[in-house]
Amino acid sequence: MAPRATWKGFLKVAELSCAVGLYTAVSAAHRISFRTVDRTSGHAVRRRFVDEETGDVVEREDQVKGYQTGSGDHILIEPEEVAATVPESDKTLSVAGFLPCGKVDTVYLDQPYFLAPVDAVSAKVFAVIRAGMAAKGVAALAEAVLFRRSRMLLLNAHEGGMIATTLHFDHEVRAEDESFSGIKDIKVEGEMLELATHIIDTKRGAVDPHEFEDRYEAALTELVKLKLEGKPIKPRKAPARANVVDLMDALRQSAGKAGKPAAKKTAAGKPAAKKPATRATTRRKAS
Repeated sequence: MAPRATWKGFLKVAELSCAVGLYTAVSAAHRISFRTVDRTSGHAVRRRFVDEETGDVVEREDQVKGYQTGSGDHILIEPEEVAATVPESDKTLSVAGFLPCGKVDTVYLDQPYFLAPVDAVSAKVFAVIRAGMAAKGVAALAEAVLFRRSRMLLLNAHEGGMIATTLHFDHEVRAEDESFSGIKDIKVEGEMLELATHIIDTKRGAVDPHEFEDRYEAALTELVKLKLEGKPIKPRKAPARANVVDLMDALRQSAGKAGKPAAKKTAAGKPAAKKPATRATTRRKAS
């Protein structure tokens, strides 16, 4: 069964335009979900909205959005007022410009979608745009109104289609200084830097997302299976605590060089040549 587009519109680059659809790229539908039930009766329960002051149940038709003021009161916002204020969708994904792939900071990336043409005529125009982007190694910045909200999207050529990733706006991204200000400036050099880069080189390789395992989901699946079969639940073993070791020793062990101090280097960066054994040294070894 073909997937259903969550949004349909037109991709527009200068005078080129084609009909496209956005398809959900990430879904949590397969995850195990639980319902809240009454422990005594076993019946499912449901939420009801109540008035914070009186405790009375507020029915759906009496619920309305409100913005809390400083005094604790609320300004009521009617659905019609929201609809009249938010940007109107023209169903256009308009490309504002292009930039080299990988130039957008990953902290701005939000939700990924698959972008594809919706008919044969549009497929030709779409293919031209995608091929041009791939040939130049660029991504496109585009703007559209998605789900009643103005969004910026990053478009990347991918396989026969594109990946369209919604972006956070700058005011949504917190300043890194809030988290990084307490980090001390530590200079890493010499053997410590060499060991660190060696470890990275030994771990370098292709990453296959298909091999990633959701251990939380797997544990829940096993739990439900055991409950259905009436089998006892065995608590998992606590992970063994690692011994606190010297940083250099930890680096050497990680690099497979435990007990092997690095050879001294000359000013030119080459390992120093071993000195020939003296006669006195030779005699001591022979005795």
